[in-house]
Amino acid sequence: MDELLRSPDTLLIGGMGVTLVLGAVLPFYLHRRKLERTAAKAAVLALRYGLHEPVSLHPVVDIEACIGTGNCLSACHEADVLGIRDGQAYTISPARCIGHGLCERACPVDAIQLVFGTEKRGVDIPRIKENFETNVPGIYIVGELGGMGLIGNAFEQGRQCVEGIVRDRRPGPSDALDVVIVGCGPAGLSASLYCLHHKLRFRTLEQEDVGGSVRYYPRKKLVLTRPVNVPRYGKLRFREILKEELIEIWEEIVAKTGLQVNTQECVTAINPTGDAGHIVTTSRGSYKTKRVILAIGRRGMPRKLGVPGEELSKVIYSLREPEAFQGDRILVVGGGDSAVEAALALADQPGNDVRVSYRGERFSRIKPANLDRVEAAMRAGRVEVLWSTNVLEIKPDAVVYRNGGEPEVLPNDVVAIFAGGELPTKFLQACGIAIDTKFGEP
Repeated sequence: MDELLRSPDTLLIGGMGVTLVLGAVLPFYLHRRKLERTAAKAAVLALRYGLHEPVSLHPVVDIEACIGTGNCLSACHEADVLGIRDGQAYTISPARCIGHGLCERACPVDAIQLVFGTEKRGVDIPRIKENFETNVPGIYIVGELGGMGLIGNAFEQGRQCVEGIVRDRRPGPSDALDVVIVGCGPAGLSASLYCLHHKLRFRTLEQEDVGGSVRYYPRKKLVLTRPVNVPRYGKLRFREILKEELIEIWEEIVAKTGLQVNTQECVTAINPTGDAGHIVTTSRGSYKTKRVILAIGRRGMPRKLGVPGEELSKVIYSLREPEAFQGDRILVVGGGDSAVEAALALADQPGNDVRVSYRGERFSRIKPANLDRVEAAMRAGRVEVLWSTNVLEIKPDAVVYRNGGEPEVLPNDVVAIFAGGELPTKFLQACGIAIDTKFGEP
């Protein structure tokens, strides 16, 4: 037996076996080590940029169940949301998550789940069913208001919601519209186009203009999306597009399809009729309808500072045309992407003196590209950041703020407040819609 084991043929076969095993295992091992090194570097950057704190919907990995296939990393199109550590997946930059859920569907052992909020930081989400209907029969919510901010997702939800309504032959008042759509951002536009496609009787109401809150992104801001099918128009195949180009396409879609949108019409109340219908009251009148689709976004009303002088005409909460401000002393209040992008856009205009008031000690949860740009602008003296400051009062020609000590006065012409938006909670509750606060829950 010993002679057999030492024979040349046996040694050759054994050597070939070892070579085959190494040939199969070594590339996998080296690839996994590369993924782990990449994830470690990304984790350092996530801490620097504040991307380790989730904003809303994000993945959570069950370490007990994860078998480390890496399918979730391959499925996710966003950079460094997930990584590999010790042979298992983990969340690196949850703030980058856009909620498409591809990672969740790619996991072969269901070890990933998309959740809202964390154990310490809750996120308010209206209560909706799988068909997008709220706890109030006949009222639906699609798009960002329901927690999905991605334009492609919003378009898809608008389609699914309307097609579900078409399939559901629920009775309603014969003298009513089939649907009233509130909001004409991406979700509302999609729902409107599919109502048009299915020849429903409907109205689309938008308190501003077609495009909704996207119109108020700073100029030249990139809007991320995915290819979507637009009924009566065709397929939009881009994944990235400038805000201005996207608005132009939306306006072209409205014109080409003949879609009627009641712009500058604000919905003030939605009340049941008692016969399975609803009365939608607006700034111009009222509409009786069987169903209501709310596509109004999460911003609701801009969050205000609650300080004296905030009602002055020099105070703005959005920035559509930066070039309208030239030679002005401007204070931008806020520390998120919108505030930073607005400050940079304003700093590009001739003669402007731009400062940013931010209550934090450093920017957090902003895009890396924005952080690099604002830091470059700070080094060049184009933008000055007043760290750890709070605005106390806004005067016609000045702003009073505090930086931990005595109040200071800053000469000022314009105050641009980008402190985020408030969920339209009061409006939703007045409609009877329940709101749940999610602490790391699906």
